Amino acid sequence: MKVAFATQDLKRVDAHFGWAKNIAIYEVNPDGHHFIEAIEFDGDLKEDGNEDKLAPKIDAIKDCAILYVAAIGGSGAARVVANNIHPMKVNQPEEISDLIDKLQEVLQGTPPPWLRKALTKGKERSLDFED
Repeated sequence: MKVAFATQDLKRVDAHFGWAKNIAIYEVNPDGHHFIEAIEFDGDLKEDGNEDKLAPKIDAIKDCAILYVAAIGGSGAARVVANNIHPMKVNQPEEISDLIDKLQEVLQGTPPPWLRKALTKGKERSLDFED
């Protein structure tokens, strides 16, 4: 599954979603992960109430199942959730690599229902009850 990280330095989740200079996207599964891309945003990102700055970010992460942020406003959170992306808030800046390790550990065990649902994002659902 694809996972997005709001980051200023591409190393840590240390950014408010609306203010994030970069979004780093990784493919993460129980057995490993790899970096897909970093998307850079410019302009006046700190301008509150500027909903236009959210549209390109939502578009950039639309294939992601999870978004890690330091903070996210109500409008941004609503738009993220409306796109079937689960926002995850970190309480203090955390290394992206540490967050990926923790996520992989959960994936190797018994993931909670919301995470099992996130794993199916972008995949065709099979409703074959005979299995």
